Amino acid sequence: MNSEIIDLQAENLKQSYDELSKHKFATDLLLGLSAQPKHIPSKYFYDDAGSRLFQQIMNLPEYYLTNCEMQVLETHAADIVSKLGSGPVNIVELGAGDGSKTKVILKSFFEKNIPITYYPLDISNDALKQLISAFGKEFEQLKIQGIQSDYEEGVRWISKHNSQKNLILFLGSNIGNMLLKDAKTFLRKLWKSLNHEDEVLIGFDLKKDISLLLPAYNDSQGITRDFNLNLLTHVNDRLGANFNTDNFRHYGTYDAERGAMVSYLISLKSQDVHIANLNKTFSFLPFEPIQVEFSYKFLIEEIEEISQQTGFRIEAEWYDEKGWYVDVLLSVQKNKK
Repeated sequence: MNSEIIDLQAENLKQSYDELSKHKFATDLLLGLSAQPKHIPSKYFYDDAGSRLFQQIMNLPEYYLTNCEMQVLETHAADIVSKLGSGPVNIVELGAGDGSKTKVILKSFFEKNIPITYYPLDISNDALKQLISAFGKEFEQLKIQGIQSDYEEGVRWISKHNSQKNLILFLGSNIGNMLLKDAKTFLRKLWKSLNHEDEVLIGFDLKKDISLLLPAYNDSQGITRDFNLNLLTHVNDRLGANFNTDNFRHYGTYDAERGAMVSYLISLKSQDVHIANLNKTFSFLPFEPIQVEFSYKFLIEEIEEISQQTGFRIEAEWYDEKGWYVDVLLSVQKNKK
């Protein structure tokens, strides 16, 4: 197996990813904690410790999303691959994680003898190293190039490396973690970066009974709580803050107006938190929340509207047997002169 990891920030801007991401982290934190209500972007969950905790969440019995999507892929992987033709394909995965679901798709490509190059993209270098090591043992013939980057920088990279057909994997309902306006902006940028008839396989968690949603974000083992509180530990480690995680409580609830699960870290008392990197202290009132995550749920009609508005055409939809989750294959449609 041929493999390497590219640091896009270092490659493009001659600075380390760590330096640039730390600056962006500090800026986002300043804006978020100065706002009312306070918030921290959910992308900062995923330091190395956060990535490991999220892998545990994916295996929890309450967290239905993983099993639903795995069922979709195991049932329909051959059909998904058949939609892409027989020529060489670049597979670019946004937020690769441990790649457990990706293996199912890769196996179907190999069974059909379709040449592929796999580009997993993740913000965590540790996660990329583990993924490359695991895939190297299972797929000796796979050419793999890890990309350490966030989604935005990854999309720019795609625009410069699209000489052959691209399949973009955006699994795990990650699209649901964006505000709807941001999701549309992201998809439009992705559309602009791709060629006519490139394709995107994207997972959407569907709207369902609230009694199924609440346990998925408030699990009995407390892993989701630890995952959310680790965000504060990440701030401490990267930016020299003095958050005491014992002074905050995780709380996940369903916002019916937004159609989204919303996660908060709630201050349990009046307290001040100093962030050395910003040379600034933030005050918290008792029971004041920090909003740390949205997880939007969708109707198929909403998915169709978002796809149409951002330039994509829905080619196929694959559901799990309970109808809780859908993977949608979108094709890029551009007017050819």
